[in-house]
Amino acid sequence: MASLAGIINLHEPDERIRELTRHRSLAAVPFGGRYRLIDFTLSNMVNAGIRNVGILLSDKYGALLDHLKNGKEWDLDRRRDGLFLLPPASHHGPAGHGVVGDIPNFSHNLDYIYKSRQDYVLISGSNMICNMNYRDVLDYHLAKEADITVVYSETAGLAKSPPYTNVVTDEDSRVVDMAVNPRTPKGDKASLNMYIVSKELLIDIIDYCASRGKEDFLRDGIIPKLDELRVYGYSYRGYVGEINSLQNYFKHSMELLNPAVWQELFFKSGLIHTKVKHEAPVRYLEGSQVRNSIIANGCIIEGTVENSILFRGVHVQKGAVVRDSIVMQKSQIGPGVLLQNAILDKDVQVSEGKHLIGDSNYPIVIHKRARL
Repeated sequence: MASLAGIINLHEPDERIRELTRHRSLAAVPFGGRYRLIDFTLSNMVNAGIRNVGILLSDKYGALLDHLKNGKEWDLDRRRDGLFLLPPASHHGPAGHGVVGDIPNFSHNLDYIYKSRQDYVLISGSNMICNMNYRDVLDYHLAKEADITVVYSETAGLAKSPPYTNVVTDEDSRVVDMAVNPRTPKGDKASLNMYIVSKELLIDIIDYCASRGKEDFLRDGIIPKLDELRVYGYSYRGYVGEINSLQNYFKHSMELLNPAVWQELFFKSGLIHTKVKHEAPVRYLEGSQVRNSIIANGCIIEGTVENSILFRGVHVQKGAVVRDSIVMQKSQIGPGVLLQNAILDKDVQVSEGKHLIGDSNYPIVIHKRARL
């Protein structure tokens, strides 16, 4: 797969998941007990043999840089190609407004694209949770002699709520229409915000948009050219979860407790890699009870955990009950605490006897380093 480079575009709306992105980018949101959202896209690229990956940064990228470092866990710490962290353009637009679209970030890093040795570029966001074989997508792109291939899905894992792109194809799978956040979508096909395009055409689209004051790659660079370019749709039929809201984050996290979903998501087309942390195994002390839960290394369980996901280093003390909840790294759950339908960010301390109960559709969220 030496002919394909990867760009992970982190210009992603996060307004509906702001409780978890206040101090981090969407790509860096923890998921599944050990992972970050970006791990899925990055691992899919590496598993397909892509060895040149550029991360098109946006704002709040400190946690992401700490997670990625030099890309060693993804075998991207290389002398040739490897992992490239691409800085964002200025976020100060006219009259104090921030950058509206992603074209300024693409244009700001055009030299990286020029210097890439690969003939084709796979562009993807970071918030689609799936285990996809990108080799199949490239083979499809070449077989169709497409200018651009748009990956879409018709599965129920997509919320089809903003941000959402409706895709319409003809009988030959050629894309005849695309609409961003339409009130009345045509059909059930939703873009996964993944595109394959030749390097030369990508450069032309970026230059066309940047030189005319246009700011959005999809709205300004692809949709107006559907009649002019050979744009085809690739149907992905596997499990996919779109993390674009707090409710979707909670829903798709809880779906990991289904063994079939876990198996497909983490093993189907290759392993999902993440930052390695060398911690002790979980300690289950006398009197502890655990049912249908994911417990990461370094945890200490003295109480009860049911239908929940615990990240590394969580301590559930005696008499505490954690039910239908997500507890992130190094949080401390005191004696007699009850958590139900709750999301605790990193380093939260809940003192003895507290009850935190949310709704399954609207889980309660406790911010990072809170003391309750």
